[in-house]
Amino acid sequence: MTTEPSFEPCVNCSGGVYGGGQACRAMGKLYHDSCFICSVCDQRLQEQPFYSVSGKLFCEDHFKHSEAHPSTQTCDSCGFLIKDTVLQAFGSCYHPACFCCVICCQSLEGALFFLDSTNRVYCLKDYQRYVAPICATCRRPILPSEGSAVTERIVSMNRDYHVDCFQ
Repeated sequence: MTTEPSFEPCVNCSGGVYGGGQACRAMGKLYHDSCFICSVCDQRLQEQPFYSVSGKLFCEDHFKHSEAHPSTQTCDSCGFLIKDTVLQAFGSCYHPACFCCVICCQSLEGALFFLDSTNRVYCLKDYQRYVAPICATCRRPILPSEGSAVTERIVSMNRDYHVDCFQ
């Protein structure tokens, strides 16, 4: 009388798993290495961050972009879902680390920042250097006065002037 060896089936494909080098155990379940994959992109998940939602496995990137993720807000800078702190500015949502100057990438969380005409974000130094209009009289950037968010300038014959410099 012969007996067949017992085996535990793979949760994903129900096939037999023989040999320890071809399988992994996750969440108390056994998978073939080739079956322990993201349900969206088929990336192997062994030794990678992964998420399990309603029996489906997700790699980290696809979990962040899936409807399974509890957050519905995406970062206007990087496009990923925001899991923790949301920084909101001018109707847009950002990860705090993504709210940074488009030139030098300095974080602007809690700092003074400026927008250009297309709502790109700049630190003060780079806004002065690349975006702020230059006064035709004194040749200095025209910026909001301290404590104000509004820039006052005079435009005459396609030239920009500080209010005090215009004659």
